[in-house]
Amino acid sequence: MATPILLDRNGLLAAWHRLVATAQHAMRDRYELNGFGEVVANGCPSGTRQLAFTDIYCQLAEQMGHLAAMAVPVVTPSFGIRVPDVVWMAPEKWEGLDGDTPVPFVPDLCVEVLLDSDRQREMDRRVGSYLEGGAKEVIVVRQNGGLEFWGAEGRRQASAFAIGLSVEPLYCQVSASVSTSGSQVCDDIHHRVAEMTSARDVSHDLVQWEAKQANPAPLLNRATSAQS
Repeated sequence: MATPILLDRNGLLAAWHRLVATAQHAMRDRYELNGFGEVVANGCPSGTRQLAFTDIYCQLAEQMGHLAAMAVPVVTPSFGIRVPDVVWMAPEKWEGLDGDTPVPFVPDLCVEVLLDSDRQREMDRRVGSYLEGGAKEVIVVRQNGGLEFWGAEGRRQASAFAIGLSVEPLYCQVSASVSTSGSQVCDDIHHRVAEMTSARDVSHDLVQWEAKQANPAPLLNRATSAQS
């Protein structure tokens, strides 16, 4: 068996477009890619977790000029294509991005809301990959509602963006019960996507992706303009 090879940015984007062609639009944020372009299940967030990161998104949008967005896939240098719960970046960075393509770099600010998420075991690597890819700060909301601020120098006492976030105690009261039917739907989609993509040639998709860049669709509509 051939040894997997880490894909560069173009290889990852080609692999992503291969998945987009096989997954329903509403489920595109339910998967990620590792550094080898392999499908990684992103899981279906519980209602509690969705409320939590939506609340964080609203707080960031209010404090930082309404250019935050939720569940936007981003390309990291060594950890594949990942989907932070919330991101923020300056308006000029949103301009000209393709709405069907992951952001080809990591935004200035990324937020990961753990709560009932299974990302805990990989959070150190996830934080490191965001910072390596250009993030100026990564905020992690722990299961108990505690906030951690991370920068290139390590953990910070407070946000370098001078923002204040609060987490409702209700969000931390995580229910152990998860909808079996909802989880099964996600599992089925991941299985079908993996089957369909494994039979296709990445190089073919890379050619298609490069041709598509001549007519990109704007991604700015994913974030609300600061002037609105």
